[in-house]
Amino acid sequence: MAIAAVPVDQRVIDIDSRRFASVEKALIELITNSDDSYARLEKTGTQVSGHIRIKYERHQAGALLVVTDQAEGMSFERVCSILAYGAPHSPLARGEGGGRGYFGRGLKQAIYGLGHGWIETIHAGRFSRIELFRSEDDDYLFEDYDGDRPAKAIDYSRLGLFDSGTQVTIVIENSHVNISHYRSVVQAVANNIYLRDLLTRRNVELLHLQHGKEIERRGPVLHEELPAILLLGPDQAGSFIYQQQEYPFTLTLKRAQNVELTLKGDERTNGLIILSDMAVLDCQLFDYENQVGTEYLFGTVRCAALLEKLGQGMAIISDEREGLNHKHAFVEAFSQAVSKMIAPYVLAEQEKLKHLERATTSGRTGHMIEHLLQRMSRAAIQDLGIVLPPASDLEAGAFVEKELPAALRFTTPFYYRKVNHTFHVALLLDPSQFSDDEVLTFNYVLPDSMHIEPAPTAIAVRELGETQRIEWTIVGDTTGEHGEINARTGTYWAWCEIAVAEHASGHSHGYSSHIAKRGQPRDHGADMFVGYEFRNLNNELDRAVYSAEERKIIINTGAPTVQLYVDGRGHFRDAARLLLAELFMDVISDELARRSVEKSGHKGNVEAYRAAKQDIIRRYGSEIHLSFLTS
Repeated sequence: MAIAAVPVDQRVIDIDSRRFASVEKALIELITNSDDSYARLEKTGTQVSGHIRIKYERHQAGALLVVTDQAEGMSFERVCSILAYGAPHSPLARGEGGGRGYFGRGLKQAIYGLGHGWIETIHAGRFSRIELFRSEDDDYLFEDYDGDRPAKAIDYSRLGLFDSGTQVTIVIENSHVNISHYRSVVQAVANNIYLRDLLTRRNVELLHLQHGKEIERRGPVLHEELPAILLLGPDQAGSFIYQQQEYPFTLTLKRAQNVELTLKGDERTNGLIILSDMAVLDCQLFDYENQVGTEYLFGTVRCAALLEKLGQGMAIISDEREGLNHKHAFVEAFSQAVSKMIAPYVLAEQEKLKHLERATTSGRTGHMIEHLLQRMSRAAIQDLGIVLPPASDLEAGAFVEKELPAALRFTTPFYYRKVNHTFHVALLLDPSQFSDDEVLTFNYVLPDSMHIEPAPTAIAVRELGETQRIEWTIVGDTTGEHGEINARTGTYWAWCEIAVAEHASGHSHGYSSHIAKRGQPRDHGADMFVGYEFRNLNNELDRAVYSAEERKIIINTGAPTVQLYVDGRGHFRDAARLLLAELFMDVISDELARRSVEKSGHKGNVEAYRAAKQDIIRRYGSEIHLSFLTS
């Protein structure tokens, strides 16, 4: 029995193994190793099964991963040699042919990155086993069991082999590794950019084990290409010049139809998969990577010269194996040629965006905007005394103030009582001003010393019937404590504050009338800003405007600066929230300033308007910007 350290500086393999601490990354290494082995047999004219069997058993705090092929197998000398870090194991690394394995990294790092494991292989009738593990001092060790031996019938049976082949077993015990579910592993194998082409020529099946027994099987695993139209190709011929020599490549470009593409990661469906021989070197869109107009484009580029130059020692891909090395002149020439071929199709997609009628935001951005508009609608009434007439009056163009029941209001904006005296808080409402599909919601902030019964809960308007009053009982235990209750339905809101005061009356205070008092109520009203919308205004000048009829802020998708941040799917990019903050601040301050000036009797006074707008920006500008920085 021989135990020894892996022949490399332990710090180097420690750093590299952490990069491979992923079930998916380990599978890529093991599956592509098997593919290379089958390919070498095929080049000799040998018939191969192409079968790659993966077993996966997920445990509570780890997992077992086993990958088996029926390819070449390895001699004892060969399996020992691959333990050398960075050694030229493959024909590609030796400059003798294609395949993968140029850097001499992958298998070892996959095992050490996940935990520990062993390699069992049969070649030319002889069985070898190498175990890789870490010592108590975290050294990277291996055990070779003193060499190989003749393969026995039980070896073939246990490994599921008829002739040569290799099985790699990994016990996943690294606490930093995400233990994926079986179906997630199947999806990762089917969709991984480095495996899609491989799955068309190999029979990869994935078995789900539980307590060592098979409970589910998927195979052959295949990548399902999304519905698309062909833009270029298939295999459209192209070429590029490097040092007075021409190098060919082929390009297939498609546009997805009625489906969203994944734009990033190893499972991205957007972009051009770059193939050389059997190896996938990258997935990108060259000069148009991450640019607007490419969100639905995908395809493949095949260029044999990339792998040939890599085998000759050119730095075609990065040392970190993160794709093509664009700093190299050969790669840059290739990149420019591909970019030139796809340019007309990217520009055509970008042209469509200039006529985009609508756009959307992410759920998180939409949530931020919703809270901002509610806050500024409340500020319009509470801080600036701007009261909108009922919606019916807006539609009719009537702005004459008249006595109307408030849609939603508390009997008083301020309730105060002594310690341990009961508050009777009442919300008055007029259901006739609501629509049946709306919901009356409550948001209340009360200290632990205040007790409310019953607890406010959301109520569907259709369930209110003829109800015009909702009451709660509140008792406060501590002097000086205060809280508030907010009620909202549709575009209407109401607010009240509750305080426990030492010298307060022993009686609950509040108005009992449901008729809004003359003057300017600041505790209830209708939202000035009920929503927002991305819409093409058919001009390039207005970036955003306020629609008084709709009470909405309209962001113009026809404005060039807005178009820059709307992707090909019609989604406004979250990264451009700063632009949204500027647009909302400009429109909100403009509308509030205009109404404030009119309210003060200075309608048409430009200087008064400018002063009012600057004051509003100083007062609320930072708050508006902060609303787009926090969720």
